[in-house]
Amino acid sequence: MKISADFTVVPDDYAKAAASEYRVEGVPSISFPFYIDEVDPEARYLHWAFTDPDSIPVCGFEWIHWTVANLPIDALMFDFNDSHALAIPPDFSRQMPAMIPEAVQGRNSSASHFVGRNADPALTMRYNGPQPPDKDHDYCLHVWATKQPLPGLNQGFWLNELLRGLRESGENPDQGVMFVTGRA
Repeated sequence: MKISADFTVVPDDYAKAAASEYRVEGVPSISFPFYIDEVDPEARYLHWAFTDPDSIPVCGFEWIHWTVANLPIDALMFDFNDSHALAIPPDFSRQMPAMIPEAVQGRNSSASHFVGRNADPALTMRYNGPQPPDKDHDYCLHVWATKQPLPGLNQGFWLNELLRGLRESGENPDQGVMFVTGRA
C-alpha cells in the first residue's frame, strides 16, 4: 500500500497557521487530504493513525492527532483506473460522522488528562492539526487495510485499542506510512 499527499509540509489550512474559522478551541480542525493506492484487493476496511513522534521530548509522549477505524472502502468514491484510487478529501474528519456513520474516530491527545482539555468531541475525537511549539516536527500517517472490521471499537476508542485490534484480528493487514513535516 502507498500513502501520499500533494505536499511534504502540511499546508497552513490544516496546521498551526490555520485561520480561526478552521479551529476548535484554538486547535486546527480541518483534516488534510491524502491518497491511498495499491491497496490489497481483498481489503474492505481502512484504519489510520496520524501521530507526532517528535513531541516526545516536548510533552513526554507521542502526540496522537487523529485516529480512524472501520472505514468501509466501498463507502469512498473511487475509480480503479485513476492514478489515485482512494482519495481522502479535505475536512474528512468533520464530515465523516454524517457521511459514513459506521466508521469511528478515536480520541486524540487533546483528550488526555495530562493536557487538561474539555470533553468536546469536536476537539477530542476528530483531527487535531500540527502545532509544533519548539521546531519543525515530522509526523507519521500509518494506514492499515483489513478484510474485516475491527471488533469492539466505538467512537472515542484509544490508539492502543486500535493497535490491539489489528494485532488480534488474525489478519496480516496491508499497511502503508507517509511522513510529512509540520512547521513551528
